[in-house]
Amino acid sequence: VNGIEIYSMKIDSKVTSRFAHNVISSRAVNRGNVHKEVVFDVELPKTAFITNFSMTIDGVTYPGTVKEKEVAKKQYEKAVSKGQTAGLVKASGRKTEKFTVSVNIKAASKVSFELTYEELLKRQFGKYEMFIKVKPKQLVKDFEIEVNIFEPQGITDLEVEGTFITNDLQDTIKKTLSEKKGHISFKPSLDQQRTCANCSQSVLDGDFFVKYDVKRTTPDNLQIVNGYFVHFFAPTDLPKLSKNVVFVIDISGSMSGREIAQTREALLKILDDIEENDFFNFILFGSEVHSWKEALIKATPENLDEARKFVRGIDTAGMTNLHGGIMRGIDMLNAAYEGNVVPKRSASIIIMLTDGQPNVGISNTQDIQMHVKKAIEGKYPLYNLGFGYGVDYSFLEKMALENKGLARRIYPDSDAALQLQGFYDEVSNPMLTDVELSYPENEISDLTKNHFKHFYDGSEIVVAGRFVDHNQNSLTVDVRGEG
Repeated sequence: VNGIEIYSMKIDSKVTSRFAHNVISSRAVNRGNVHKEVVFDVELPKTAFITNFSMTIDGVTYPGTVKEKEVAKKQYEKAVSKGQTAGLVKASGRKTEKFTVSVNIKAASKVSFELTYEELLKRQFGKYEMFIKVKPKQLVKDFEIEVNIFEPQGITDLEVEGTFITNDLQDTIKKTLSEKKGHISFKPSLDQQRTCANCSQSVLDGDFFVKYDVKRTTPDNLQIVNGYFVHFFAPTDLPKLSKNVVFVIDISGSMSGREIAQTREALLKILDDIEENDFFNFILFGSEVHSWKEALIKATPENLDEARKFVRGIDTAGMTNLHGGIMRGIDMLNAAYEGNVVPKRSASIIIMLTDGQPNVGISNTQDIQMHVKKAIEGKYPLYNLGFGYGVDYSFLEKMALENKGLARRIYPDSDAALQLQGFYDEVSNPMLTDVELSYPENEISDLTKNHFKHFYDGSEIVVAGRFVDHNQNSLTVDVRGEG
């Protein structure tokens, strides 16, 4: 492109015990007869972190230093203003952040970039997923993705898929699987990369996924290396818990049009998945706060039919009384427990959806956080869904994390209803509540989070820690949860 030819691009991934170590190497040459700018940009998963970067120009290697985001941003701006070379990571998509660096090279010069990033693969719906963004923007003579997986427990269900993989490209994916090792290679030729026989455009533009699971003979697996341990906990074949769900929905004026239509569509699909032993209710907040029912009700076929009619009639009006909406939801769950309306053996969740910032009632976000945390008292996880870009996402995220939940951005695209439904699917199958993983205090010096409000079917709890005695090679674990 523009006289710059990328002649080699390799993505080498090594996964050991769910931890992925990835190296992206790209080599380019300036085919022009003047200085040219070469841009190296790659999209990385938001859950990954960069550990190394280097650039080699005409045989001389320039190692990069990796800094924390805020420090890096300031140094990047300073470097660019002086005409120096620097790279920066910025959010670029739903699941990705883009790392970009550019450099001027003289005619006929060669440059190579090498970026290393790492991530812990998360288990969802019974599979670990590794995602690689593929977008070379031109035909590349030597293009290859190679993935090697080693799982001491053994590997099951190794799958490969790509959003850009055509029938012709399918044959270029080579996959082998032995008991503990998996290998994937994807090496399309120049002609196989073309969008058509004589085209110069590349068909390689999209997402490449590797999914797998490990063999489980026991619910947990403990791995000890060099004075550290990682404890994986994923029990199977547990009976499903009934759940109590309060949906707190923003119906302020800004939600009108496509956003409220997509919310209605998602809620109708979710109602199809709610089971008869579950309890639920809807709370709507604009300037005022309205409840569908005064209390949580059981998901009988008759109540679900009535709920569908209610959802179809949801419309927008007013401003954003977010505090009033969430507090009504918490009060409703508290009352359901105090009045023994819901089963003792059940899991409760609050799912709140908003597209804006609070501007009615209590609108100071710190005050809202304080009130919500005090009212929930760690009893239920709060999941905050931010629709679009008008939300204060850091506030939603902080408030969710403080209350043992998480936040998710819903992108205002044509598939927003599917995004909402997909999130619900992740949290709709609780198997255990109040899971506590305890380790001997006198043996452990550091420990990550070890108390989890809910364990969901198909997911996994991961706890890591450091031993006081670096030579220790065994550990007694006590796991308790209610189910």
